[in-house]
Amino acid sequence: MSSALSRELRTKHNTRSLPIRKDDEVRIVRGKFKGREGKVLQVYRKKWVIHVDRVQRDKSNGASSPIGIHPSNVVIINIKLDKDRRAILDRKDRNKSAAAPGGEVENVD
Repeated sequence: MSSALSRELRTKHNTRSLPIRKDDEVRIVRGKFKGREGKVLQVYRKKWVIHVDRVQRDKSNGASSPIGIHPSNVVIINIKLDKDRRAILDRKDRNKSAAAPGGEVENVD
């Protein structure tokens, strides 16, 4: 379950998206809660949704329950970096730089 990175993170880390995980900070860009920002509380892989801090609804008995948001409808604005996540970013950056030679393709006819 991946989400897009914000423009700043995209230029900094040289990649478009990253698997989302708990404690990342996201901005919702689609749907009823568009524009809200918050921390990811839970990644619910069974239902393919994430639960974001302060995005919840009040139930009829007064309790509040989190609303599931699909990861494609959010943008990651702050990454929780650890050594494994840094390794993923380094690997993606290495693959991207090796795949793009930077020249035009010649016709071999």
